[in-house]
Amino acid sequence: MESENQTGVAEFLLLGLSEDPEQQPLLCGVFLSLYLVTVLGNLLIIVAVGSDSRLHAPMYFFLSNLSLVDICFTSTIVPKMLVNIQTKNKAITYAGCLTQIYFFMFFMCMDNLLLTAMAYDCYVAICQPLTYAAVMSPGLCGLLVLVSLVISLMNALLHSLMVLHLSFCSDLKIPHFFCDLAQILKLACSDTLINNILMYLVTILLGIGPLSGIIFSYTRIVSSILRIPSAGGKYKAFSTCGSHLSVVLLFYGTCVGVYLSSAASLSPRRRAVASVMYTVVTPMMNPFIYSLRNRDIQGALRKFIPRTGSFS
Repeated sequence: MESENQTGVAEFLLLGLSEDPEQQPLLCGVFLSLYLVTVLGNLLIIVAVGSDSRLHAPMYFFLSNLSLVDICFTSTIVPKMLVNIQTKNKAITYAGCLTQIYFFMFFMCMDNLLLTAMAYDCYVAICQPLTYAAVMSPGLCGLLVLVSLVISLMNALLHSLMVLHLSFCSDLKIPHFFCDLAQILKLACSDTLINNILMYLVTILLGIGPLSGIIFSYTRIVSSILRIPSAGGKYKAFSTCGSHLSVVLLFYGTCVGVYLSSAASLSPRRRAVASVMYTVVTPMMNPFIYSLRNRDIQGALRKFIPRTGSFS
């Protein structure tokens, strides 16, 4: 195939989850519903945390930031997918694809780092309760979010700039519902060795590194909980971090599942379907996990949701 310089690439084609015309209305309805639930659920968490003084604590500060990131993360992908289905046009411009890669990498990294910061917060709360207020000061919480923001910006910018130097073949069909970096690299005609090395190196540093920190934190947390003599004390201590642990398992479980499916001999379309879990389902589930297990959030949400008994 003849290659062309990236400046000559007008657009890519996002093949989506299915090319069957009869399935498009169903896909549109399902993803529109998931998107609206995600935005509404996470917005309620943000409003609840901001409006209730009982929730002005480090854990909820990180949670509100996580909810904001989840809204932006899903909004990077789903609206464009819905527009393509409705207009029956699979095209996405070169600039649009590059922009989607940038924000996808940014919010994905932010999600990862915020979960790590929340794990540290749980560790201090359970293992060092007497010094919790002094250690988890507003200044440190703000610094952790700021550092996460800077690292995520640099990571996204680095990958985006590396893609700018690639030239592409005439076949610009992406077997996915968004501009996935790995799929973009497969379409390039120029040498992608450095891009692939960078991608795997960053995955190790910003994926395995924070995950190791989370595992270490929860190892210490579990060890501390087991030393509590009363069953009631153990339950109270575990409930402090139970919601966060559930979110961590959901986020990393789906990401690892997609990674393993990519390593296996699965078709690109099946890998795209697997990606729905961490790009759409996980951001939607986070508000439910936190609201169903946390009485403080339930109380704050009652101010905005009619008393239907859902949170009783």
